[in-house]
Amino acid sequence: MNVKETDEQQKLRFQIELEFVQCLANPNYLNFLAQRGYLKQKIFVNYLNYLQYWKKPEYSRYLKYPMCLYFLELLQYEHFRREISNAQCAKFIEDQQLLHWQHYTRKRMRLLQQPTTEAAAAPTSAAAAAVTAPQAPTQK
Repeated sequence: MNVKETDEQQKLRFQIELEFVQCLANPNYLNFLAQRGYLKQKIFVNYLNYLQYWKKPEYSRYLKYPMCLYFLELLQYEHFRREISNAQCAKFIEDQQLLHWQHYTRKRMRLLQQPTTEAAAAPTSAAAAAVTAPQAPTQK
């Protein structure tokens, strides 16, 4: 028997699934799920497979932590589900994640500052390029 969800129920399900998918970006939470046996349950693994729709642009645009999609993908593999139950594995992943965020933040700050530096130098560079640009050969 198919029961149609109301708009309010659909909105609530969307919010719950959005929050849960984003929790998957936390390696310690994945470790918690694995140690409690959730990642061994076929019904839970099927639910993780169902959540793959969050990779579609119309849904992924709502994510604050896009790294959760990477972990959602990894959770499709039984080997990863088994390994994440090891606290050392979760700690290593968390450390790598933090290093990535630190590097990304510094790199992004440099990229955001770069256009203002280039914009200030652009008129001088354009003028210099116009003066030193070679002439196109003329036809005889």
